[in-house]
Amino acid sequence: MKNFIFLSPNFPETYWLFCRELKKNGMRVLGIGDCPYPELRQELRESLHEYYRVSSLENYEEVFKAVAFFTYKYGKIDWLESNNEYWLMRDAALRTEFNITTGFKNEDMDRIKFKSGMKEYYAKAGLKTARYYIVDDFTGASAFAHEVGYPVIVKPDNGVGANNTYRLQNDDELQFFFDTKDDNVYIMEEFVNGYVRTYDAIIDSKGEPLFESGNVTPESIMDIVNTNGNSIYYIVKDLPEEVREIGRRTVKAFEVKSRFVHLEYFVLNCDQEGLGKKGDIIGLEVNMRPAGGYTPDLFDFANETNVYKIWADMVAFDKSTVPTDRNHHFCAFCGRRDGMDFVMDHNAIMAKYGPNIKMHGRIPDALSGAMANQMYVANFDTEEAMQAYYADLLAVKS
Repeated sequence: MKNFIFLSPNFPETYWLFCRELKKNGMRVLGIGDCPYPELRQELRESLHEYYRVSSLENYEEVFKAVAFFTYKYGKIDWLESNNEYWLMRDAALRTEFNITTGFKNEDMDRIKFKSGMKEYYAKAGLKTARYYIVDDFTGASAFAHEVGYPVIVKPDNGVGANNTYRLQNDDELQFFFDTKDDNVYIMEEFVNGYVRTYDAIIDSKGEPLFESGNVTPESIMDIVNTNGNSIYYIVKDLPEEVREIGRRTVKAFEVKSRFVHLEYFVLNCDQEGLGKKGDIIGLEVNMRPAGGYTPDLFDFANETNVYKIWADMVAFDKSTVPTDRNHHFCAFCGRRDGMDFVMDHNAIMAKYGPNIKMHGRIPDALSGAMANQMYVANFDTEEAMQAYYADLLAVKS
C-alpha cells in the first residue's frame, strides 16, 4: 500500500474529496494539520487512515516530526501534497528532506514560486511577459516606473493570490509604498491592460494532460481585494484551442509532471507596445496546484466530471478512465460582498435561478478577501444567459 501524506486536508473545505478518492484507490492517506481531530468533518475523518495534529502548520519542526513519525510507522512516504499555494514551499522542503520523488523539491522552487523566476520559463514556452524590476530602493524603482510608464504593479515576488498587490499611479504613491511596505521582496511590473484567462489541467508523470479546462476572470483580483468589491469568474464551456496549445507548451517549459496546475495568462484588451496586439495572450504566473477556493467543484459542474477522482487516479495509477467528453457548460461563480443593498435577495435568486444553481453559501473568512462573502454558483449553456445572471445578482438598489 502506498503512503500519501496530505498536509492541511481540511482546508479548503472540499479538499476532503481528494482524500476520499485517494482512499478509494487503495492509498494509505495520512493527514497532518492543526485542526483538532474532533472538529474535522466526518467525511474527512473516514477518508484518513491516521491524522497527526500539530499546534501550527507554520512550525516546520513540528510538521517535520509528524512526517518522521509516519515514516517510522508506515515506511517510505510515496507522496506528500497540500494542493495549496500557501504550503508549496513547505511541501518542497519536506520532500527534499525525506527524498519523496513525486513532486517538486527545493531546487525547483525558483521557477514555480517566484514571479521573477517564472518569466524565463514562460519565454521558453514562447510567451512574452511584463517587464519587471526587483524592488530595492526608491531611486531604482522610480527609474523603472518612468521607463515603462505609470501605473505599475508591485507585489511580493513569492506571494499568494493578490495579497499585498498594489497599482501605483505616481511617485508619491511609490514613496508611500516604500514608507509602509513590509520585509517581503517585491517585484514591480509594467501595467498590462488585459483580463485573466487560465489553463487548468491534471498532468500525468509523462507531462501529458488527463483533464483540461480553464476560467476567465473579467475583473482584477487585485482590485477586488483592494476595493472590497464583489467577485465574479467563470469556467469556460469549451477551452479555446489557442489556450489549450499555449497551456501545453507552458507545462512542457516548466517541466510539470504528476500535478494539478492552474496557469494564468493575460489577454490584451488593446495593443500594448512591447507586448502585442489586442487579443494576444501573454504569461502572467503559474500556480502548481488546483485553482483556489471552490474552483475544482466548478470544473466538475462545468464538465460533468469528477476532478477529485481524476487527480487521485493520476496519483495511484498515472491514468484515469473518468469521462471528460460529457456535456459542457459555462459555470459562473458570483461572490457578493456583505453590506451591499442588492436588488435580489436569496429567495429571489433561488426563485429565478434555482434550476441553474449548483452551490451556494457563505465563503470562509480566509477566502473572502478575493471571493467576497456569499457565493452563488450556477450553470448556463449560453454566455448571454450567464451575463444576465451576473447582472441580476450584482444589481444594487439606487
